[in-house]
Amino acid sequence: MAASAADAPGDGPKLIVHHLNNSRSQRILWLLEELEVPYEIKKYQRTAEMMAPPELKTVNPLGNAPVITDGNLNLAESGAIVEYIIQKYGNGRAQPPESGRIDNLYYTHYAEASLMPMLVNKIIFKIIPERSPFFLRPILKGAFSMISAKMLDPRLKIHAEMIEGHLAKTDGFFAGGQEPTSADYMMIFALEAWASGSNGVLGPKTTAYVEKIHSRPAYQRGLKKGGEYAYAKLAS
Repeated sequence: MAASAADAPGDGPKLIVHHLNNSRSQRILWLLEELEVPYEIKKYQRTAEMMAPPELKTVNPLGNAPVITDGNLNLAESGAIVEYIIQKYGNGRAQPPESGRIDNLYYTHYAEASLMPMLVNKIIFKIIPERSPFFLRPILKGAFSMISAKMLDPRLKIHAEMIEGHLAKTDGFFAGGQEPTSADYMMIFALEAWASGSNGVLGPKTTAYVEKIHSRPAYQRGLKKGGEYAYAKLAS
């Protein structure tokens, strides 16, 4: 179902964001709002099982979000989308300072390559017992809780400490500088999702970083246009 176009000057064709609720596509809305790129949103709602609806397969054969349509181009994978938008529409913005180029490169790829797989596993380990036959649930809940505590939690603690130490050095964005870069657009989804259920694992610098991003006017505009989102709230 189509949503209203984002406010932006000009009457030319607009980029379309195929937006799935509670997904990585929220980072794309934030990026577009920061860069003031005209766009439209086509919204998709998760099923009762929290899966993407089959309609998404009309623009991405894998049925995943986000996807953007730009003219004749359909592009999936949020990392590819972030790089494409910055290269085509950035007009020199979202670029790291020279001192932060390697940090920007690293955290742009670290977000999905190293951090998100562990966070997704935490969710899967919670879902499996919940969706199992009722007589197996107590056994599976205990088993997966133990696996998570022994295999995931110690590793996630190391990641949380690394991120906290890095943000303490940059005292701002992941690449330093005065504005968000691709590293921030990629890291925010993992951090805001993690922060929503981290039980104190994330440090104060990391928590403050998420709050700072959420308070940015561009983030708030994207949040308002994207609709209800589990990991951030509209400012009152």
